[in-house]
Amino acid sequence: MKETLIELEQFLELRGSIPILDSRSEGEFEQGHIPGATNLPILNNEERKIVGTIYKQQGNQEAIMKGFDLVGPRFHAIIQDALRLFPDKKIMTYCWRGGMRSEIMSWLLSVAGFEILRLKGGYKTYRTLTYETVRAKRDFIILGGKTGVGKTVLLHELAKRGESVIDLENLAQHKGSSFGGIGQPPQPSIEHFENLLAEQLFKIGHTEKIWIENESRRIGKVNIADELYANIIQSPLIEITKSDIERINHITNEYAALPQSELLEAVKRLQKKLGGKRTSEAMNDIMEHRHESWIANMLVYYDKTYGYELDSHQREQNFQLDLSNTDLEKSLQQLLALKNKIKWKTQLSD
Repeated sequence: MKETLIELEQFLELRGSIPILDSRSEGEFEQGHIPGATNLPILNNEERKIVGTIYKQQGNQEAIMKGFDLVGPRFHAIIQDALRLFPDKKIMTYCWRGGMRSEIMSWLLSVAGFEILRLKGGYKTYRTLTYETVRAKRDFIILGGKTGVGKTVLLHELAKRGESVIDLENLAQHKGSSFGGIGQPPQPSIEHFENLLAEQLFKIGHTEKIWIENESRRIGKVNIADELYANIIQSPLIEITKSDIERINHITNEYAALPQSELLEAVKRLQKKLGGKRTSEAMNDIMEHRHESWIANMLVYYDKTYGYELDSHQREQNFQLDLSNTDLEKSLQQLLALKNKIKWKTQLSD
């Protein structure tokens, strides 16, 4: 069968029904890829490096010949893998720019009887779209408050009620503190984090108001784009407060069961900021399973940090909401009531 070259718009429309093959190297795929794609490299990491060196030193023709020399013996294995992964023998595929590698993959699998839809412009055209989408102006409602007030729980409940919500910490696979990576899978690269974020934004109309948690510029190892961060710190903020006891209980329920060794390492990472005495007390409490004690200890530091960040970004609209001893349903009602009080300067349009 012959291949069909398709534009990005058609590619995005079809991807729910047709599997996607990323023909780039493992390293490129890990750096960032189209969500849902399966990686089956034409050239693996080492082979791509060799071909790239030859291209720079000897030119395009020599690089192509070397590429075929390297991948030729693996043609049979690639076809076998493709048949195992895609038994219906119909796929969409891409490489970096929609050029040589995806062309070779398309030719090879076509010979094996596959129907191929190849993305024009490759991953680069998709990445251009996600880059721009993440940086575009959107109307956010920022949910803020000190550690332990349950912002993430509220976001998830708002989403269940049909509100537009984006959970940045979930996308970044990190909860945004020294303890935030415990129990989480490895974080995505910044590039792939933006791809995942853009995928969420694709589903939300431009006129929709989006609930998002108040974040610092960095979530673990993931940096938030400057334009997005500027949007966040300028957007209306609903700052939630709760009693210290409620906050400590919330954090205890979330962290007490985590591996002790990782909790201790998280405290050690804060030693310069906490000081020797506070660090030693917290570590002893962790080892003795006095979770409420070490969490209260940590909150002294995190509350100061939160207060500093809050003072650094003055907003035109800042709503205070005390949800102490307030059940979930009533909390959501109050949040939605405050949403209706927000005054938007400009109405974004589709």
